Parts: sequence; structure tokens; C-alpha cells
Amino acid sequence: MTAPYSSDEREKVVSKLPPALRQELKVRAAQLSVDIKDAVTEGIQAWRSTAEPLATVDTSGGTPFSTYIPTAVNAGFKADCTSRGLSYTQGIAQAIRLWLDTHPYSTNLRQKRPTGARRIIMGNQKGGVGKSTTAAGAAEALAEMGYRVCVVDFDAQCHLTQQLGLEMIGIDEPSIAKHMLGEAKGELVDLLVPIEAEAFGGRLFVLPGCKDAFLLDAKLATTRHVRVKETALEKALEPIEQDFDYIIIDCPPSLGYTMDTAIYYARTRDGEEAGTSGILIPVQAEDSSADAFDMLYDQIQDLVNDLDIDIALLGFIVNLYDARRGYVATSSLQNWKEIGDPPVVAVIPQMKDQLEAVRLKQPLLAYAPTCEQASAMRTIARSIA
Repeated sequence: MTAPYSSDEREKVVSKLPPALRQELKVRAAQLSVDIKDAVTEGIQAWRSTAEPLATVDTSGGTPFSTYIPTAVNAGFKADCTSRGLSYTQGIAQAIRLWLDTHPYSTNLRQKRPTGARRIIMGNQKGGVGKSTTAAGAAEALAEMGYRVCVVDFDAQCHLTQQLGLEMIGIDEPSIAKHMLGEAKGELVDLLVPIEAEAFGGRLFVLPGCKDAFLLDAKLATTRHVRVKETALEKALEPIEQDFDYIIIDCPPSLGYTMDTAIYYARTRDGEEAGTSGILIPVQAEDSSADAFDMLYDQIQDLVNDLDIDIALLGFIVNLYDARRGYVATSSLQNWKEIGDPPVVAVIPQMKDQLEAVRLKQPLLAYAPTCEQASAMRTIARSIA
């Protein structure tokens, strides 16, 4: 159906929205894979065609909000606001409220899949590129969308665990590493910790890290409990797979056996649609990230060839991007984009919100749900949802 306006002729509009309404709009748009500008435009059109007066939205405490609306639609909308005796801010708020009310989103997404939970690993041989923050942020965004998600801290440095304010597993206690090696007592599910934030609706869990993962490479090479090294992580996580829609692995900056188990875990299983599971690669807009990706790519190809499996490269996440760094940053970003396959699925700006969330030991999407970095995390989630 052709829209009754030219989508190319848009103008920037600025208004104010209460933070809760703005967050709800961002979340719902992400859930439904709709651009915010299109959601607002649809809401305005529905508002204009509604004859009955709509409930007043409390806009007190509103913060600046801007988007782009087709010029013709905005002109008519302004006229209608005047004729109804409403401010433009109230009209926008009512239109957004109307769109939200007429575009519900079911959070009952649990469907047991014969191939198990979708498995996403965050991998790059280089440290400090943001694997932990992007793993946590993508998991938070997926949980926000209604999926049940488990994010596994698979790095002995335990950054993800600490960033979320959780306790690391004790060196002598059961851990993911001990379960992989057949040395753990009890059930893996007992190690999961829920993230208590209203936005995640009890759907987000973390398997905390333990420093015993430093020993994993050496033990995988010698243990008698693991017949095939590459399957160790899969065997350990198998008991919880049907409890989740997604399992996200925060990988170590390593090219050893530990990383082999993670890459193998993300392979396309028999009967699984290509691209359903796979690897996201956090990078930065500088040369050392490219060198690290080359090494990771070689490791992936070795496993693909040796084990006759398919590994989907789902995309690059360019993290901590700051165009003010000039040519180094902008040219490097362009180089990532020019690769094309895999694509750049998100560019995360370097801003204070993530640093503050980490400092306060809070999930980013709970601490600053409307910030640009939170929006980028939702973009990542949409790319794999």
C-alpha cells in the first residue's frame, strides 16, 4: 500500500516527552523493528483520524525529543492541534501513546526449538574492545524485547560479572569451567543469577565468571573427561538450553582451546536455519582491531575446515566510536563497512553513560535506557532477533 505522503520529504520536529513515555516508545519500536520516526508518523496519522478526544498525557518533567516527520503530515498535525486546543507537545504525546496502545507486543515468546537456544558469542582476540559490555547490552535488549536470555561470563577476567555488580564464583566452587571438565558437583542451573530490573521482566540471567577459567586451556588439552575438546562448552550448557531463547557468551581474548569450544558452540546445527546462531565481533575503529580479527578469522576457518561445520559471522560491532579522533577513526569505520560480509550491525558511540553504569554496577538499559548507547544495544538485538 502506498503511503499518503512522500517519506522522503521529512522535517525535523522537536518536542518534549516524559522519560517513561520516551523509553516505552524506544523499546516498543525496537521490539517491532520499526523506526521511531515511522512509529511517530503512524501515531500522528491515527491521532488525526480519531474523532473522539483522547486522554491527556502528563508531560510534566518532559525532556527534549526530536524525530523526523513528513512535512505535509506535520503541517496538518499542527493545524489539528490548534483546532483541538492542544499544545504541539501534548499532541505528540497523545499520538505516541495512541501508537503504543494500538501496537502491543507479546512477551510470551517461549518456543522450544528442536535445535536448542539460539547461541551468540562475542569474540575477538583483542582485549578491551567491549566484548563484555556488548554481550551484556545485547542480552539486556533481548530480555527487554521479551526473550528469555542467559549471558555467560566465559572470561577468566570476569569483567561482565563485575560490571553487573555480581559476585565472582569462588575458585573452589562449581563453575562453568568445572562443569566442562566433569569436575563439578550439582546442577549448572544452580549457578544462574537473575538480573532484577523491571525492564527485563525476570527474563535475564547471568552465569557468573570464575578465575579458574585461566586453567581451562591446559586442562582441556589433557583431561580424560572430555572426549572431544570442542564440544565441552556445548555439553556443559545443554541442560539449560531449553530454558532460554538465547544464550550469549562473553568470550575471552584468546585463540586457545577455550575459544575453540565457544566457536564450535556457535556453529549452525543440523536442522538450524543459517544465521540463527553465530559470532558477533566487537571491534574499535583502529588498526589493531583489524589485526585481531584476522587472527580470529583464521581460527574460525581452521575449525570450519577441520570439523566440516558452518560458522555464521553475524556482524561487526564498532564500539567506542568517536569521530572527533579524525581520520584514524572515520577511515577505519569506513574500512569495516566496506568489508560488507559480515556487515557492521551497530556503531556504539563513546559516551559517559556506559562508564557510569559500570561504575555503579548497573545494567546499562536499566541505568540509562534512553541514551544513544542503549539504542545501539537494541540495534544489535534487532539484528539477531
